[in-house]
Amino acid sequence: MHSPSSALSNEPIKLDIEHTVVEDDPRIWSNTKKTAILFIISGASMFSGLAGNIQNSANAQIEQELHASSGGISLTLSLFVLVQGNLPFIWSAISEIKGRKFAYLLSIALFIIGSAIVAVSRTIGLVIGMRIVQAAGSSAVFAIGAATLADIYESHQRGTMMGVYYSAPLLGPSLGPIFGGALTQALSWRAVFWFLVVWGGMIFLAFLFLFKDTFRKERSATYQNVLNSRLRKQQQSEVKDESRHISKSEVGGENQTTSQDIEAQRTVIPAPAIKDVKLSMADVNPFPAYFSIVSRKNNLFILIVSGLTFAFSFSIMYTCARTLSMHYDYDALKIGLVLLAYGVGCVAGSILGGRWSDRTLARLKAANGGVGFPEMRLESTKIAMLWSPLSVIGYAWVCQERVNVAAVCVMLFLTGFLPIWIYTSALAYLVDANIGRSSMAIATNSSFRGLFAFVAAEIAVPLQDTIGDGGLYTIWAGLIIVAECMILLVLYKGRNWREASVEREKQKLDAK
Repeated sequence: MHSPSSALSNEPIKLDIEHTVVEDDPRIWSNTKKTAILFIISGASMFSGLAGNIQNSANAQIEQELHASSGGISLTLSLFVLVQGNLPFIWSAISEIKGRKFAYLLSIALFIIGSAIVAVSRTIGLVIGMRIVQAAGSSAVFAIGAATLADIYESHQRGTMMGVYYSAPLLGPSLGPIFGGALTQALSWRAVFWFLVVWGGMIFLAFLFLFKDTFRKERSATYQNVLNSRLRKQQQSEVKDESRHISKSEVGGENQTTSQDIEAQRTVIPAPAIKDVKLSMADVNPFPAYFSIVSRKNNLFILIVSGLTFAFSFSIMYTCARTLSMHYDYDALKIGLVLLAYGVGCVAGSILGGRWSDRTLARLKAANGGVGFPEMRLESTKIAMLWSPLSVIGYAWVCQERVNVAAVCVMLFLTGFLPIWIYTSALAYLVDANIGRSSMAIATNSSFRGLFAFVAAEIAVPLQDTIGDGGLYTIWAGLIIVAECMILLVLYKGRNWREASVEREKQKLDAK
């Protein structure tokens, strides 16, 4: 038998773009600096989560004071989540050109401006418009937050760190109704948005003074592809010029240089060469990258899983608030306290699921002779797969039968804990499987989440009114089973799909 190393000895050496030598390597920064960055971007992601839900407790007061219709109020919510999900493409492109820090500062400034104008608005039209500005500003962290963690942590650490990072926006929607209800009852609905201005200002100052940019051009697939393309054109031009000076007898010699030789020399470009490359928006046009990511079957399945998970989360928060208000006669603050059970479940599932994901990856990698691949991480999801749909069915009929609110809290905790346990591994896999373009992969993930959540927001209430919580969440349990089957397909077939896609993309690039 051959050892893993000997078995691989005859294969061409593949240079790893993630470990290209860079100046001031973020991967070797101190744990203190890395932890500070983790908490700053987690704080930013929390207000992104808060902003989408914090106004729910104030909707009645907004509707009354601004003489708005229920349709207008609905637009402030559904358009927010749609824009927040689909704007990360732009921020991802900006971060490739100007760096992570610039993108963070610009987006948070936009969020602060939008929040302040909403707070002084006198018409529902202005509120809708500025909620869109808010959404645009709050969306950046969803695209480049995970990419920032990929900049500073190795793959075997990312599951845990993704769990900590992603727990913040999950807790945000649960804390939103509590903060919103308390501020609305004590002051007014405008205080809700002034609160967001203050929070956004604190995060802006943290990024300005405490955050050091983690982006390195040398580890960007975009920069590598642009420079490879330019070098190929230059080398081919030089070969053509040189061929004019070669006699016919020399052409037949052994030292002939061909375009195939040049194409065979594809490699990771060294740092000094990349420093001279200046990108334009044309170079980071997000749409080709978007279609490239979606065209990979392993990515598409995980993106659908992500979209379904987020849509479920949005639906359950929305409909549970209605159920508690209509059938349990709870006010805004009590509703927020009950929904906190869901948020706590999400946070626990995110953190513990992330840790289990890293442990599973390390164990399987060691068992495979030290050779690992991204799909190994998905093995960690199996432990939650049986119980996740069962918890959703349990929640469905606890609410349908109007059981004591304590049972509702327990089921909310479980429906938060189990699906997010699975989702954390899926998110870390998406980063690991898209080396060099993690920010675009996460931006694509945000787009799927936004689109799925927009649909969920539009159909949740009509379905709830028609078939009740029992029917609605039994359907959701079925959708979660479908999502789990997709994860299993990626676990067992994703490596072959991914490697075949990478090879096709290389062939297309070489043909240019």
